[in-house]
Amino acid sequence: MASMNHEGKYSRGYFMPPYECLKWTKKEYVDHAPAWCSVDLRDGNQALIIPMSLEEKLEFYKKLLDIGFKEIEIGFPAASETEYEFCRTLIEKNMIPKDVRIQVLTQSREHIIKKTFEAIKGCDNAIVHLYNSTSVAQREQVFRKSKEEIIEIAVSGAKLCKQYRDEMGENNVIFEYSPESFTGTEPEFALEICNAVLDVWQPTKEKPVIINLPVTVEMSLPHVYASQIEYMCENMKYRENVIVSLHPHNDRGCAVADSELGLLAGADRIEGTCFGNGERTGNVDIVTLAMNMYTHGVDPKLDFSDMPTLVEIYERVTRMKVYERSPYAGQLVFAAFSGSHQDAIAKGMKYREEKKSERWTVPYLPLDPKDVGRQYDGDVIRINSQSGKGGIGFLLQKQYGYTLPKKMAEDFGYAVKSVSDHKHAELQPAEIYSIFKERYLNKTEPCNITEAHYKQNEDGTITAKVTAKMSSGEFRICEADGNGRLNAVANALKDVLRLDFTLETYEEHALERHSTSEAVSYISIVHNGKTYWGAGRHSDIIVSGMKALVSAINNID
Repeated sequence: MASMNHEGKYSRGYFMPPYECLKWTKKEYVDHAPAWCSVDLRDGNQALIIPMSLEEKLEFYKKLLDIGFKEIEIGFPAASETEYEFCRTLIEKNMIPKDVRIQVLTQSREHIIKKTFEAIKGCDNAIVHLYNSTSVAQREQVFRKSKEEIIEIAVSGAKLCKQYRDEMGENNVIFEYSPESFTGTEPEFALEICNAVLDVWQPTKEKPVIINLPVTVEMSLPHVYASQIEYMCENMKYRENVIVSLHPHNDRGCAVADSELGLLAGADRIEGTCFGNGERTGNVDIVTLAMNMYTHGVDPKLDFSDMPTLVEIYERVTRMKVYERSPYAGQLVFAAFSGSHQDAIAKGMKYREEKKSERWTVPYLPLDPKDVGRQYDGDVIRINSQSGKGGIGFLLQKQYGYTLPKKMAEDFGYAVKSVSDHKHAELQPAEIYSIFKERYLNKTEPCNITEAHYKQNEDGTITAKVTAKMSSGEFRICEADGNGRLNAVANALKDVLRLDFTLETYEEHALERHSTSEAVSYISIVHNGKTYWGAGRHSDIIVSGMKALVSAINNID
């Protein structure tokens, strides 16, 4: 048997705070939206096999503005001519709204900082994001520098940023600092280097500073990160003028949890990408994070009400794909194929309509699909061989207006599942309706009624005189009494067809989805111990009932 036991090869490369930091555990949920910064055009773009062109970045940028992002990291202008050109295009063509800040990234190196400030010259609102690596692994293996030397890199970069802002007169610029690889850094050292940078920048209420604490590489369970964030928030200098930001990556698949717990621990801001795109396993998925808040009744301050359009633009310009079952945005995220799930959803929808409830409590659907631009019909109930009568009946009712009796829905469900199983494919609504029509509706073979006349008798009974056309072309005329029109027709057909059956179920309703006034009737008969169903549709309710009866008779084996 194979083993993955490599004892001693891996160690936990993170560090707990020097004391217990668990105040965040007392909070139930994230009760307000953070400041959001999209890094789709930087982190997201640099992770693409084929980076976005200038035109594609501009299209995506405009969509990010539509969604409501007020801070957008647009690139590393000193590292790429394309990113420099993109930055200048936004500024020179006045494409940055007054209430939006663009964010640019720079390493703590003088020529890069200088080029960065040249790129943002004339911008009304900008964030210059300075970073350098601080983790034990980076200090020892990459830079081979002491803690003091690493602090000096950060402080010298902070001083240069302040110098160039003053020299270039860019007083509209605010600063951001990231101790990159924060999760692999001792919290005490991360605090020391952040405070050293803050001492240089001297944040004020009018000019706050962003301290970004990234999960550059995810190393721990989310609660560890939350404790680290709480420690930083409680001990950071100038805290009232500092915006604590999170930038979680997803190496362990916990970026959303890291973000949520980090916000509980005191963070104010999130950097991420719309669908989690980024290096390795990606950044935090802002769609998921924001919509999680939304389903708790919290306004995320971002508008994802047209999710299909966002997905279409994202997939086209990034050449990436939103996974079908990705939360909130995936093509199949609301789709239920399971019969029990479909039945519960259909009943939940009906309950909501009956109660006229504004609250959303439908089983298996934590979110109303319409809130993100999706539809109930075709998005929620999807039919294959795993589906049940509840889902199939729900779809037939929503799409075409037919409300089947419970037992008929069961019979129809087996028929639909049989077709899907045979095809090894999902069935579309039109295919399901076709099965319904072929199996039950207005069937005229081997028998059809071409004429029916009724007479009211003195004893209250009805006499029906029926002309039946057989598949052979023969016409047969028969007459019988009954306690109503339908019963009289049934008795007449029993005689002319020499059949013994019992009328068991009769239901009817108006066809609400049809433009004209039509009625639909459903009938079941029992013959030799077996039940047969039929449906009739006509503008005359009497005729629709007669057609349903004939359809049921025509289904007899």
